[in-house]
Amino acid sequence: MSKQLSLFDDDPNDDGRRPALSRTDRTLVAKAIRCLEAVYMTKTDALTSPQDTRDYLKLRLYGLPYEIFACLFLDNRHRVIRYEELFKGTIDGASVHPREVVRRVIETTAAAVIFAHNHPSGVAEPSQADLRITQTLKNALALIDVRVLDHMIVGDGAITSLAERGLL
Repeated sequence: MSKQLSLFDDDPNDDGRRPALSRTDRTLVAKAIRCLEAVYMTKTDALTSPQDTRDYLKLRLYGLPYEIFACLFLDNRHRVIRYEELFKGTIDGASVHPREVVRRVIETTAAAVIFAHNHPSGVAEPSQADLRITQTLKNALALIDVRVLDHMIVGDGAITSLAERGLL
């Protein structure tokens, strides 16, 4: 399996990535992510379990001191093409540019996507801004026949799925 590239890969030596964790714990999280990627981020396995998706996204996004907006790019059978952290923000938001999302979807030849972002505050409830950007992205991607399957928000101990709440 080729390595899934990310703009903000989990680097245990990056003290700013998860400052509340020790370097040993950051190394453990990075290893867990690599293990999950080996199982679920291959072209032979589809994302068939919402819980597996939650577990993976929680490892990637939980406990960060800044907001990250990420995307799982999927093929037409919902097999993962790649995970990518598209935008990095501050403690209370990240600017998401629909043009860049569409560009990356086209470059990866994705047929569907799952969006995810974290709330450093720990509250996994979607804001009005979250709902607006999700709808904007859904509309933009519909023009090129790409489905938005979900948008998950990672908080302290909880992940909110907009699809499960009927908000997509």
